[in-house]
Amino acid sequence: MTRISKACFTVFVYGAVSVGFPLATQAGELTGTLTGTLTGTGDQPIVGALVTAERGDPARGVTVYSDAAGHFAVPGLAEGDWQLRVRRIGWRDAQATVPVPGPPVAVALEAETDPAALAAQLPANRWFALFLEQIEDPTQREQFVRQCTYCHQQGNAATRVPREDWQWEKVLHLMARMGGGLTPEVRAQVPGWFDAAYDPAHAVPRLTAGMGTEAFAPPPPEAVRRAVIDEWVLGGRASMQHDLMVHPSGDVYSVDMMQDELFRLDPETGETKRFPIESDLPLGGVFATSGSPLQPNANARVGPHSLQAAPDGSIWVTLALGNRLGRFDPTTEQWTLYPMSEGFYPHTLRIDDRGRVWFTIAGSNHVARFDPTTETFETITLPAVSWSQAALIRMLPVLFWVFQTFEIDPGEAGEGSGGMPVPYGIDIALDGGIWFSQLNAHRIGRIDPDTLEVEIVETPFTAPRRLRFDSQGRLWIPGFSSGLVARFDPKTRAFETWPIPIEPLGSETPYALHVDHSNDTVWICGTNSDSLIRFDPANEEFLVYPLPTRVTYTREIDFDSEGRVWTSNSNAPTWQIERGQPRVIRLDPRAGFAGDDDRVAAAP
Repeated sequence: MTRISKACFTVFVYGAVSVGFPLATQAGELTGTLTGTLTGTGDQPIVGALVTAERGDPARGVTVYSDAAGHFAVPGLAEGDWQLRVRRIGWRDAQATVPVPGPPVAVALEAETDPAALAAQLPANRWFALFLEQIEDPTQREQFVRQCTYCHQQGNAATRVPREDWQWEKVLHLMARMGGGLTPEVRAQVPGWFDAAYDPAHAVPRLTAGMGTEAFAPPPPEAVRRAVIDEWVLGGRASMQHDLMVHPSGDVYSVDMMQDELFRLDPETGETKRFPIESDLPLGGVFATSGSPLQPNANARVGPHSLQAAPDGSIWVTLALGNRLGRFDPTTEQWTLYPMSEGFYPHTLRIDDRGRVWFTIAGSNHVARFDPTTETFETITLPAVSWSQAALIRMLPVLFWVFQTFEIDPGEAGEGSGGMPVPYGIDIALDGGIWFSQLNAHRIGRIDPDTLEVEIVETPFTAPRRLRFDSQGRLWIPGFSSGLVARFDPKTRAFETWPIPIEPLGSETPYALHVDHSNDTVWICGTNSDSLIRFDPANEEFLVYPLPTRVTYTREIDFDSEGRVWTSNSNAPTWQIERGQPRVIRLDPRAGFAGDDDRVAAAP
C-alpha cells in the first residue's frame, strides 16, 4: 500500500491518499471495488466513517462505512477517475480524485479541533434541540415543530442565519402562505427563540461538550456498517424530488414538484429520462397569487406530489397545485390529466386491488376516490374538529379567491393552515378499508370502501403523518411532532408507541415510514437527522443509518425486489441541500460483507 504525502493534494481539502482496487466483471460491464484503510491520530483505525466515490454529470455516488479495522470497500465502480470523499464527525473531511484501477487507498484523517467547525458537522436535529429548549409551553413547542418543519430541516446551516426584524417578517409571511401557519403568540416569539438558541456563544459550547472523547460521536453498530448507499442526482437547484416509487419493471420514478416533471431512473444503467407535464395553468396553479410563494426559478403549474403504480402498470400522480389527478403510461410515455370535481390540494394516493385511486385532499379536509373505468370522482368530506373549523372549510373557495385577488398574510389572522385538519397519509388495509391521518387534528380514521362511512380515532400522540400497514394488518404511524413510531391494531383499537432513539430525544421529525412485508421490519425517515431508521418489531431494536449528504430531508420510502430501501432527498428549498441538488437514494442493508472480520479479510 502506497501512502502519498499530503503536500501532493493541496488542491483538495484534507488527507493523504493513494488509490487502487481489483476489477470484477458483472452483467457484461467492467466494475471494480475501491478498497483502503482509514487512520487517525497515532495510526488508530477510524470506525464508521462514510466513504463515498462519486462521478458523472449528473453525479452518481456510492457510499460505504469503514469497519472495525478502518478498512472499507466501495463496490461496483467502472474504470476511470472517481471523486473520493471520507467523512466522520470529529474529523476533517478528506477529498481527492482517484483513478480506477490502482493500488489500495490509505487515508489519514485529521481530528477537528475547532469547536465551531465541529458543531457545523452535526446534523440539524442536534441544533434544533437547542431551539426547542427555548419554548417552555409544550403546546407551543409542538405547534412549532409541526408547522415549521413541513418542507425543510430546522437547525441546518441555512436556517440558523441571524435576521433583522424586517427579514423575519418576510420569512414568516412566506411560511404562512406556504401552509406553515403559527398562532400570533408563537409567531411573535420566534425571532427571540432563534437568536437565543443559535447564538454561537451559546450553541457551540453546548454542542461540543465532550469533543475528542469516544462517546462524543460513537460509530454506528456493525450491522449498519454492512450497508451500501447509492445516490443519483436528479434535477437541479430549482428542482424538488418530492416522492418516488419503485415500478414493477424495476425502474424508479420520482416527481419533480417544482418543475412539473416525472423522472425515470434505470438503476442498472444510470440512464434517466424526464417526462414534462403540460398545463395551461399559471405559475402556482390554482393557488397562483400576486405574492406566489414559489421560488423564482420554479416552473410549477400542477405540482406533482405523490405517485403509485396501478395493477396495469400505469402510474397515477396527485397534481397538488393543479387540483388534478394525472395518469402516465410508461409504454406510450403519454399523460392524461383529470380535473378534480371538488377540494383543494390533492396529496397522498394509494390504489386498491380494483385499480381505483384513493387520495387525501389536504387543503379542504377530504378523501377522494377516482374510478378510471368511469373517469368519475367521489369526494368524502371528513369530520372537522369543531363547528367553526367546518364553517371555515366551507368558505375555502371564497378565501382562495380573496388570496388570489389581494395580498393577505394568512398568518396574521391566526394559525393559518395549522388550524385545519390536513388529511395527509393514506393506506389500504387487508380488508379493503381505507385508513387516513389528519396531521393537525392528531387523528386517524377509516373509510368503509362500500358505504363511504367515516370513523375517527384519536391518537395518543401528536401529528400522525404518512402511515402504512404491515403484512398482518397492523397500522404503523410516524408521530411527526412527537418523535415516535406507533403501531395500531384495528381489531383491538390498541396503540403501542416507541420513541425514536435519535439524540437528543424529541429532536427528530419522522415524515414517513414503510413496512417491508418480507419480514415486517419498519423503515422510518430520519428527516431532521440525515438518516434512515430501521425498526424490528420482533426484538424492538432500532438501527440508525447515517446518510452521506448533509441536509437530507426524506419524504417517502419504497422497496425494490431485492429488499433495498429507496427514498428521496427533497428539502425545500433545494439550495439548502449540500451542493444544492436533490437526490434519490438507495440503501442496501445487506450489501456488505457478512461481518467486520470478513471485510478485513477481503480487503487487499
